[in-house]
Amino acid sequence: MEAPHDPTPATTLKITVNSPEQMGELGRRLAKLLRPGDLVMLTGELGAGKTTLTRGLGEGLGVRGAVTSPTFVIARVHPSLGEGPPLVHVDAYRLGGGLDEMEDLDLDVSLPESVIVVEWGDGKVEELSDDRLRVLIHRAVGDTTDEVREVTLSGVGARWAEAGLTLLAA
Repeated sequence: MEAPHDPTPATTLKITVNSPEQMGELGRRLAKLLRPGDLVMLTGELGAGKTTLTRGLGEGLGVRGAVTSPTFVIARVHPSLGEGPPLVHVDAYRLGGGLDEMEDLDLDVSLPESVIVVEWGDGKVEELSDDRLRVLIHRAVGDTTDEVREVTLSGVGARWAEAGLTLLAA
């Protein structure tokens, strides 16, 4: 299968997050922009805040179950408690291959009705959708506390061209 064209990000937004609480709040605000069929790829070193952001997404989406790192189970499905989409939370850290290894998870089947969040997904899940949101979390350097993070959100594809990412900066 040929990989989809990786277009230039439609929207890029950089946000400074000063605490785990703010990271969770960013997730809750981002959840308001998400809809079924959205693919969110999270990248950042261990302890950067990927799962904290996803926990906020789960709260914002109103899903069932505690959102915790799926490192050892690879994927967790959190059904919606209301009218919103379920959250599929994947940790691809231990998966070495590309989409071939991910096929066993049937993410392509879940994608149309779910929000899929993949930690460590770069180079592994891009083929799932031409439209995706990449979230890069960096620890800030310099005279800052260990909790400060620089979060870069890059919307790729037509879906994110008008999604309103800039509203997250408010």
